[in-house]
Amino acid sequence: MMEREQYAAGPASGARVIKGGEKWTLILVRELRHAPEKVWRALTDPAHVREWAPFVVDGDLGTVGATVKLTWVGNPKPVDTTVTRADAPTLLEYGDIRWELEPSARGTRLTLWHNIDRRFVAWSAAGWHISLEVLDGFLAGEPIQRIAGDAMRSSEWQRLRAEYAKQFGVESPAKGGAQ
Repeated sequence: MMEREQYAAGPASGARVIKGGEKWTLILVRELRHAPEKVWRALTDPAHVREWAPFVVDGDLGTVGATVKLTWVGNPKPVDTTVTRADAPTLLEYGDIRWELEPSARGTRLTLWHNIDRRFVAWSAAGWHISLEVLDGFLAGEPIQRIAGDAMRSSEWQRLRAEYAKQFGVESPAKGGAQ
């Protein structure tokens, strides 16, 4: 397992935002070196989600109509979340999150759509960037220690937040405060 101190995030890339209103849509695209079925399991099985995501769930996310308690790291209050779409292994929607999986030459083209408060879109991009790199390592059997709880304290997250803010043309609150 790779220790967090050895982890170096890749460059801020593969992201864009759709701006409009108080909530913007963050879109992150990643090429993963794994089959869509394997990625699907990592997105829906609570034991797998716990290994890489910035939240934990108390139930399977792969069934339409299922309501699970989703607890974001840093926020101890669970949110009841209902799965609104679950077309294995291509499309998953719950809450403000949508995952699209497409077979690709490398494995899976994964697209994340996340509606987020516009003030924190760069924060979210940095956090998801790290989480998706952790996901790729987990699926490859080369796990990186889960970083979700410590991400905002890391220099990698700070770098990515600043890079995404510049790419999106937004001001992003520094760690620990809002503007």
